Amino acid sequence: MADPPVSEPIDIVLVEDNPGDVRLIEEAFADAATAETAFRVFTDGTSAVEFFDDLADSPEATFPDLLLLDLNLPRMDGFEVLEELRADPDLATLPVLVLTSSAAEEDVRDCYRRSANAYLTKPDSPDEFDRLVNAVERFWFKTARLPPTPASS
Repeated sequence: MADPPVSEPIDIVLVEDNPGDVRLIEEAFADAATAETAFRVFTDGTSAVEFFDDLADSPEATFPDLLLLDLNLPRMDGFEVLEELRADPDLATLPVLVLTSSAAEEDVRDCYRRSANAYLTKPDSPDEFDRLVNAVERFWFKTARLPPTPASS
């Protein structure tokens, strides 16, 4: 039996400096086709943190449903981004999925210590990206109950 479609557009912030990976991720979500997905893409950690700081300061802001975060970023790495977000009470419950090429146990441990919700290693092929995105979408948008956004809580 097919999963029911997600009723609302999915709003994802993607922090990724590799244009090829950005394209693969966006295409994989488009191929999943269970819901419209809007991406806000940032290519460095500092820009992403500034974006979230602006969101937290704006009462009419629309918070994203999910953050996909690479670790190896210019200006501010993913570990620092995670620390900054988790230190802000308005952003502490935002689901953050680390999506990185590193499979190092130390990186996995450090991300979970900083309260990442999941640690995913980037796949090697477009088909594997599709499978990963289908699993993310199925779990995070069909199975799990997302926390209320600060604007609605």
